[in-house]
Amino acid sequence: MLQEYPTSSIRNHTAKIAGYNIWKDLPLLVGGKPHSLEAIEHQVLRKMGEPRIHFAIVCASVGCPRLLNDAYVPDRLEEQLAMNSRDFFSRSQNFHVDSNGTMHMIAILDWFGEEPDFGATQQAQLTFLQNYLPEDAQRLAATPRAKVTFQEYNWSINEQKAARTTSAPGRAKAGSGKR
Repeated sequence: MLQEYPTSSIRNHTAKIAGYNIWKDLPLLVGGKPHSLEAIEHQVLRKMGEPRIHFAIVCASVGCPRLLNDAYVPDRLEEQLAMNSRDFFSRSQNFHVDSNGTMHMIAILDWFGEEPDFGATQQAQLTFLQNYLPEDAQRLAATPRAKVTFQEYNWSINEQKAARTTSAPGRAKAGSGKR
């Protein structure tokens, strides 16, 4: 995204029919060989059989998991994936339960739910995710009649706005801790 910035969404760089598609046409060197983002996700990471990878892959969108400020390393991978998964479901934009007990989940689970990523059935998916959901939702996820709806994915770019710097009266200076 650094190459494409400023932009409002990564989807602005994903041609549907013809033209440049950031997922397919941006070669990244991995082990000295070029791979597309699509190949890294679908042919490498998903083939590892670890569904929590979806809560670690970041595509610069608001709907994505947070970018870990650390490298994924073998000695800590289990801990890192569990932490990312819990963090992902702790944010209401990705998961919440309404007053009727319906669980509203981010579309990622719908996109990859039919494939073997999270399980073949809704109950299998919820069983897999149960330990990563907020504590109050874990019991609900264990019930066979749990109701799930999928929220629209937010493809807006996940960016940090630069701090406003001014010395005009009545306005906070950058770094003052006020917004």
